Amino acid sequence: MGSVVLAAKITHVPSIWLSLQTGTKHEGIRQNAVDGLVELGRRARERGADTFIVLDVHWQNNAGFHLNARERVTGSYASHELPHFISGLRYDYRGDPELARLVVDEIRAAGMKAHAHDVPDLGFEYGTLVPMHLMNPDGDLRVLSVGVNIYASIEEQRLVGEALRRAVDASDRDVALLASGSLSHEFPPNAISETKLNEHTNEFNRQVDMRVLELWQAGRMAEFIAMLPEYAKRCHGEAGMGDTAMLFGALGWDAYRGRGELLGRFFGSTGTGQANVEFTL
Repeated sequence: MGSVVLAAKITHVPSIWLSLQTGTKHEGIRQNAVDGLVELGRRARERGADTFIVLDVHWQNNAGFHLNARERVTGSYASHELPHFISGLRYDYRGDPELARLVVDEIRAAGMKAHAHDVPDLGFEYGTLVPMHLMNPDGDLRVLSVGVNIYASIEEQRLVGEALRRAVDASDRDVALLASGSLSHEFPPNAISETKLNEHTNEFNRQVDMRVLELWQAGRMAEFIAMLPEYAKRCHGEAGMGDTAMLFGALGWDAYRGRGELLGRFFGSTGTGQANVEFTL
């Protein structure tokens, strides 16, 4: 029997990569986020994790649900979105085709379409690569990246999360499950975007994000689940907050009785809300 040994909502903002570049004006600006990701990686190892499953909102799909089923995933990455923020990010990770196929079978059994891809040119997106650079620096843990269908409903994402949990339980893997995406995700107008490097786009989004963190830390998960569809809509959730819906589906949805632990500080980044939060199991 497999198990989920760590579950977390994590940040992957590209300014983390800028923060790691020594001798530049941005060096260290995201040390708070870096420290949180490093600590989560340490905890995953301490609990015996052998595999990271990353629910990656930057691998966006428009039909069905998709998993990278390559045995080994290696390459050099530049962001098509922000190449002046992320380029030259080299990576080499073991994949997990066996677990990918188990997850796909469970998603299909739940009545939805899913695919496990063993495609030579299929790499990882930065929602996986930035966290793994810090959480899995030696590449000793397997990495299974899961895309997010941007047209799927919150209910479909929940069912995928439940299917993912069944697959993990039926496997022999000890998994660290990561929802890699922002809280609010409304970008500021282009003319002022550079002035919002460390801020939210507006106060409404910041206040809602803080309320969500309060609910998580207080263990008021049923209330959060009830607000999730409207939260994703009004605060421009990244990929519809599909990563978050899948995470909570895997945790038990509104029956989940755990709490969230905020690692470091909640922060704004180019208009969006960011945090590293671990959920008790």
